[in-house]
Amino acid sequence: MSALGGLVVADFGRVLAAPYATMLLADLGAEVVKVEHPRGDETRAWGPPHAGGVATYFLSVNRNKTSTVLDLSTVEGKSAARELVLGADVVVENFRPGTMARFGLSYEDLRTVHPGLVYCSVTGFGAGRGRDLPGYDLLAQAVGGLMSVTGARPGEPVKTGVALVDVLTGVHAAVGVLAALRHRDATGEGQLVEVDLLSVLLSSMVNQSAGYTAAGVVPGIMGNRHPSIAPYELVETADRPMVLAVGNDRQFARLCAALDVPALAADPRFAANTDRVAHVDELMALLGPRLRTGTARHWFDTLTPLGVPCGPVNDLAGAFDLAAGLGLEPVVSVDGLDLVANPIRLSRTPATYRSPPPPLG
Repeated sequence: MSALGGLVVADFGRVLAAPYATMLLADLGAEVVKVEHPRGDETRAWGPPHAGGVATYFLSVNRNKTSTVLDLSTVEGKSAARELVLGADVVVENFRPGTMARFGLSYEDLRTVHPGLVYCSVTGFGAGRGRDLPGYDLLAQAVGGLMSVTGARPGEPVKTGVALVDVLTGVHAAVGVLAALRHRDATGEGQLVEVDLLSVLLSSMVNQSAGYTAAGVVPGIMGNRHPSIAPYELVETADRPMVLAVGNDRQFARLCAALDVPALAADPRFAANTDRVAHVDELMALLGPRLRTGTARHWFDTLTPLGVPCGPVNDLAGAFDLAAGLGLEPVVSVDGLDLVANPIRLSRTPATYRSPPPPLG
């Protein structure tokens, strides 16, 4: 039995945010029908890299779905899409605001004929005054403030190494759909679920956003340092970089003891976290030479048993090796295609992997 078995999702999503949301639902048992233009989802062509002739970008967010080709600019396509929607529990779409209305498939078009429908719209900047802004992750990272706190040094903003805002928006969309289904199961009433990249990003910047809203602090780029914790940053070792993530005074004292500088834990400049943040340059000037006397592996093996969080900077191969070594089973094989496992673990109704990403139509 699957958690979402029997649930039918009409997936009008394209590219990343909406398809990621619907794949999460599909992994948990929902029947997801992916509606594609005759040209197919854009990510089918977003390569390299490829696996078996298919772009891995598309493969990353479309397993456990079937694909149907509908040209929504035609009467036949609109009619088939409406028939699909009327038989579905959930619609997920991420067209520009107003596009589904042109097809006669907006929430307002459907709510009276299908009152139990849960309808999720994913946009870049909302359906109001931001409706005409293009919903690209890179744009959201720039105008939404993420790049203003990300980079090696002030004045050199960079994007994250993956379209993180799209992924976070997909997660929020899936949560919104599940909440709306809970309400529908209790009342019989569907509803409109709306998520947008900008709002999700502002919420997901958590402490940085709260620092601004509650205290008026506008953060800037700090490289790999943390604005509120020290030492919490990238450090050099004898062979390669690693991170230290010292979250409290006890951990700091253990770090100092392991580095043979126990007196630093009682130094007024460093004894409390607030003091360490204020004197972080002085602190790292003292710790840096000690850390460079050992390899990243040496410090990982030495500090981890002491409860001092640290770890080498892995590439993806190293990251997957670590997850596998910890027994997390990060890779699943779907008809011979290796994909990343769903990270949600349910004891009674675990994720299932029933089919690879579908060919077009």
